Amino acid sequence: MGDIDKIVPEMREEENLIAAAEHLVRALGSNKNLTSNMKRVLADLGSQLSTMATISDEGVSEIEEQLNIVQEKILSREADQSMIWDLGPDEASEYLNAADEARKLIERLDGLCLEKNGHEKELLRKAHDVLQMAMNRLEEEFRHILVQNRQPFEPEHMSFRSSEEDIMDESSIISYGDDSISIDDSFQRDSVSRTSEEFIVHLVRADVIPDLRCIANLMFLSNYDHECCQAYVMARKDALDECLFILEMEKLSIEDVLKMEWGHLNSKIKRWVWALKIFVRSYLASEKFLSEQIFGEFEPVNVSCFVEASKASMLQLLNFGEAVSIGPHKPEKLFCILDMYEVLADLLSDIDALYADKIGSSVRIEYYEVLRRVGDSVRGTFMEFENAIASYTASNPFAGGGVLHLTKYVMNYLRTLTDYTETLNLLLRNHDKEDPSSAPANMNSAMEEESLSGSLTSNFSPMAIRYRSVTSILESKLHEKSKMYKDVSLQHIFLMNNIHYMAQKVKNSELRLIFGDNWIRKHNWKFQQHAMDYERATWSSILPLLKDDGNSGSSSVSKLKERFKNFYLAFEEVYKTQSAWVIPNVHLREDLRISISLKVIQAYRTFESRHKNHISDKHIKYSADDLQSYLLDLFEGSSKSLHNPHRR
Repeated sequence: MGDIDKIVPEMREEENLIAAAEHLVRALGSNKNLTSNMKRVLADLGSQLSTMATISDEGVSEIEEQLNIVQEKILSREADQSMIWDLGPDEASEYLNAADEARKLIERLDGLCLEKNGHEKELLRKAHDVLQMAMNRLEEEFRHILVQNRQPFEPEHMSFRSSEEDIMDESSIISYGDDSISIDDSFQRDSVSRTSEEFIVHLVRADVIPDLRCIANLMFLSNYDHECCQAYVMARKDALDECLFILEMEKLSIEDVLKMEWGHLNSKIKRWVWALKIFVRSYLASEKFLSEQIFGEFEPVNVSCFVEASKASMLQLLNFGEAVSIGPHKPEKLFCILDMYEVLADLLSDIDALYADKIGSSVRIEYYEVLRRVGDSVRGTFMEFENAIASYTASNPFAGGGVLHLTKYVMNYLRTLTDYTETLNLLLRNHDKEDPSSAPANMNSAMEEESLSGSLTSNFSPMAIRYRSVTSILESKLHEKSKMYKDVSLQHIFLMNNIHYMAQKVKNSELRLIFGDNWIRKHNWKFQQHAMDYERATWSSILPLLKDDGNSGSSSVSKLKERFKNFYLAFEEVYKTQSAWVIPNVHLREDLRISISLKVIQAYRTFESRHKNHISDKHIKYSADDLQSYLLDLFEGSSKSLHNPHRR
């Protein structure tokens, strides 16, 4: 734009000077007191000014002649449908020079005189027509160069598995009773690279950038900047749409997203997370660089062209994020929504740089709004996860007293969420400050236990508080569930199994850093307590049969026979019942068997050795070693019966 200020039409200055000088000579010549020498000087000056005015008239003729030549060159290209820049650099340069000459002729005509006669006005109109014709053609050539020299966009790391069969069955909480669900594998975080750096690619062939810049400069100097920008924006909008097509980001309405089945939506979300980072970090950065290359001399036009070209595509991506955020808060969606939030938060600085100042404020504001809504969706979905556990019901007891699907689901859910610890702490901390009433109702009771054990609730992170709340809810549901077993011993086996599972999950994963050692010790004590309660409930009525009453004479033989018989009947009943029960954890199962053996088998071995001489062998149905062997069948989940004294 600075060239326009420097190019001041010389003929306009000369004409103004001549007119002013002639006026001055006439004014001085009317003075009657002038000497003869002064009159002679004024006469010579008037003659010279007259000659200069004649030369200006000759300048108009010269301009008209040059304009006709320019018009002929411009019209000759109108008859030829070939794109000028396709013909070669010489033809392109010639046309640019002709168009620039038309612009300069208009400037000269504008500067000839303050009041133009009819011929000069007609000549000026003709020059404008020629320039407009040239600008229309340059606009077409500009768009053609942009489109034909577009570089194919080949994003790195294109390998993305979006097949439906690659998607896990993240079933909702109502299907916990389905044995086919693989809870341990239900939540595997999709690997989203968070380390790729911004990189610029050439979206248009580098060798045509000087041509595009020359056309843009001339159109701007000719006051056809709007047309140039419009051509650029239209061409680049198409390119951006093509990029989204390559990234498989189809245009979906909010209604389309809300109607989508979860498996399909899950796939779409994962691809969106992957595509958004590539689109912003690579494509938009490259798009802005292209705009700067072409319009760099005309700030802030380069920024506005970039914003106008990319705005629709960016809003298309953000609309998908918004649609997901306003959908139902199902627990299985939380991991994908967290991925969405993290990639949006990760790209904040990029968006701030790309859409800076007022020009890009509309995109920037919408981006922040979608980030906020996705964050709200994360919090809402986590709260729904808590509510779903609290509202869990089952009509039948869980077979064998094993680890409930609900327990596996919840603990694996929490374990997977540890990948998002920083994000969840941020979102939950901000939310709890804004809305203290949103804290779970059972949080205080869960925290009171920790406080009584010497911990301070102020030391807990928001995530730790929520996790303790969740496990507190889970334990409450487990106690409710245990009441469905009529056998008190099985109630304790069930609670022992489930609390042991919880404690082990915490101990052997990142959850340990969140729950802490006090929580682990407390729950170790809990499941051990249930193991002891099981032993009391099962064996406290049987062990007295093996205690000596002090009578060892012949009068007590019948009582001994009765006691052996009653013990065998009780043991066989326990064997038949508890061989169908299950303790999934090998170590826990072995520990309980050892504890039973130390109490029961040792008592039987002592009792048998003391009284086997007083009764015949036929009344001693099992040896201590037999019983020890039978204990190995307990808690295996397969009901068995003892029909004879020699099982093997």
